[in-house]
Amino acid sequence: MHDVPMTLYNSLGRALQRFAPIDPANVRIYSCGPTVYNYAHIGNLRAYVFTDTLSRVLTWKGWPLTHIINITDVGHLTSDADAGDDKMEAAARASGRDIWAIAAHYTQAFKQDLGDLNIRAPSRFPLATDHVEGMIDFAKSIEGHCYRIDDGLYFDTTSVPGYGGLAGRRDDAREGRIDAVAGKRHPEDFAIWRTSPPGGNRQMEWDSPWGRGAPGWHLECSVMSRQYLGDRFDIHTGGVDHREIHHPNEIAQNQARQGCAGADYTGANIWMHNNFLVERSGKMSKSSGAFTTLRTLVDRGFHPLAYRLMCLQAHYRSEIEFSWEGLAAAQTRLKRLVQGVEALRARPAAATTAPVAPYIQRLDAAVSDDLNTPRALLALDELLADKRVAPADRIAALVDFDAVLGLDLVTATRADLRVRPASAAIDEDGIAERLSARRDVRAAKDFAASDAIRDALAAAGVEVMDGDPLGWDWRIDA
Repeated sequence: MHDVPMTLYNSLGRALQRFAPIDPANVRIYSCGPTVYNYAHIGNLRAYVFTDTLSRVLTWKGWPLTHIINITDVGHLTSDADAGDDKMEAAARASGRDIWAIAAHYTQAFKQDLGDLNIRAPSRFPLATDHVEGMIDFAKSIEGHCYRIDDGLYFDTTSVPGYGGLAGRRDDAREGRIDAVAGKRHPEDFAIWRTSPPGGNRQMEWDSPWGRGAPGWHLECSVMSRQYLGDRFDIHTGGVDHREIHHPNEIAQNQARQGCAGADYTGANIWMHNNFLVERSGKMSKSSGAFTTLRTLVDRGFHPLAYRLMCLQAHYRSEIEFSWEGLAAAQTRLKRLVQGVEALRARPAAATTAPVAPYIQRLDAAVSDDLNTPRALLALDELLADKRVAPADRIAALVDFDAVLGLDLVTATRADLRVRPASAAIDEDGIAERLSARRDVRAAKDFAASDAIRDALAAAGVEVMDGDPLGWDWRIDA
């Protein structure tokens, strides 16, 4: 086990704390998963780069994991609290498609995105709709903390001690995200079960003691975390937006089920939240109708691992401003890393004049300090450049860096990073053929023919990079 003590930032208390697993033989993590009514945008996906980094670090440091990422296919409304329609039902009506088919399609698309970003699959991807019976049983167990109105069964947030402690201070911005629902006793009370309206046309609904309807969004995470990880587990992760409403509501449910056994009881020992990815164009929200997905990046010629690297270049608790220039810089850095590894493989064996162990120690120190991936990347850059360390030793050390950072530097090639945008009018074989012809005419000093080939490639979306210091020869222009 890599033995630098690990500290993590606990949003509950807003402080770093030493990580000490409840059971060192089974570290248990729950991560809030997607609502599968549409494709994930790249801001959504940052959360899973973060939680994958966390799980990779824990595994690398020697702890076995049970990691759960739920799939929300029912119950999540179109507001953060309790106003509006279920996002899945709204998507089904808007498209005229079967709601179960919509959920299956976008669940598979989400898993494909994770694979493309080299995010490891968790232990389970449980579906909310497979756990409705458990949600009804859970709701029955906390019914003393609830009350009924025409809309359904609601949780009284004043019935548990210290409600909202995870969110920190109350402010106008947080209050503005909680919508008024007729009959609620307090603004922050939330739905446990929503009954179907008379004459309504829901595709997903179930019988319950409170009428036919569907569970509230917050209920599923309490139920599934408890089923797969127990009443108390190690770490709960999610985006920072969950810190204000969704996770405080989860905690309240957990407290209620435990008989309000102390205000410090939350279910998880540590609550971790990644910050936002901000796109100034305003296209990071699905409500805009034109949001940026991982496929958008690929169609513009960027490799998914360039986006992963872009995320790792910032600390997970720091906000990232997305820009195409920033993504291009990350892709260039990724190419330089891959080229550096290829150059190491090509070098003859040499005796070591400096040990490689200090670089592994720096990696351990960086990621043990609340997942400081920017420091880990700096150590990686310096490792590849350190000519005192034998090439074979540097390549061997890359296995550790790859295990933590997930950039596939040990196996990736320059050709792997070439991505053909959707708009490109030529394939790689065609590019190679024309570049070969161009080299021949340039050798014959027929520069007019050389320029004509270059111009034809440019018209097809390919930029020829004469004198490219990376030795890439060409790139497909985004």
